[in-house]
Amino acid sequence: MSAVGRILLNSVCRGGRAVTPGPAAGFHRGRNVLHIQPLITTLRLSHHQSALAKGLIFRQLFEKISCTYTYLLGDVQSKEAVIIDPVLETVSRDVKLIQELGLNLLYAANTHCHADHVTGTGLMKTMMPGCRSVISNDSGALADICIKEGDYINFGKFFLEARSTPGHTDGCLTYVLNDSSMAFTGDALLIRGCGRTDFQQGCPKTLYQSVHEKIFSLPADCLLYPAHDYTGQTVTTVEEERRLNPRLTKPLAEYIDIMNNLNLPKPSQIDIAVPANLRCGIQD
Repeated sequence: MSAVGRILLNSVCRGGRAVTPGPAAGFHRGRNVLHIQPLITTLRLSHHQSALAKGLIFRQLFEKISCTYTYLLGDVQSKEAVIIDPVLETVSRDVKLIQELGLNLLYAANTHCHADHVTGTGLMKTMMPGCRSVISNDSGALADICIKEGDYINFGKFFLEARSTPGHTDGCLTYVLNDSSMAFTGDALLIRGCGRTDFQQGCPKTLYQSVHEKIFSLPADCLLYPAHDYTGQTVTTVEEERRLNPRLTKPLAEYIDIMNNLNLPKPSQIDIAVPANLRCGIQD
């Protein structure tokens, strides 16, 4: 990192606003991203084995009520780890796994302020001393650290680059692993779909631009892991979604018409989830 002159900054979020108290380990602020060529994926290996081959611990976990995926990433050598999109109801499961693997959880990061479940970051912080919550500065939500486009979350020799991908909500982030071999797209891009745009600052035009400019610009073989799946699928690639996504392969005008006519029911937990998630999942 020092070779490319990155500045270490730590943004502490209070009331949805970020302040920068000074240098601290863990986050790099800056837009100059060092892109490393992704490792060649060996099809015979599982995703976990492929990750371990480069010193990365990787687990994809599932919460069945909201069909939410939680992702745990850790550095084999340092044991430093980050968890993405934990769910309140499965925090005990996740903490048990983290302890079994002997990991030191530094950060619990959300891809956005969720409407379909209560985040587990607040509870996880109480169960894992030293863990800090992370969310986008544009989300308006409380967290220990608020980040924005171009910031990095460091754990061991790895880091996640934050890419701003609004459109589902204003505060949506996609987290990209430092070698661009995998990305965690939240609700911005789903497998053969995308997040809805009819509430929480949703905008179909903005989401279309976010996906095409920030996600489809990644390497074709980059593995994409969404926040949800409702059909039993677990992962896709940039190339697959560029070619096969039934919504995002359409011209912009047709895509906007599709999104404006989905007529989806309101998420069942939205009235509980959104207020709680604006407070890092801490409920009164």
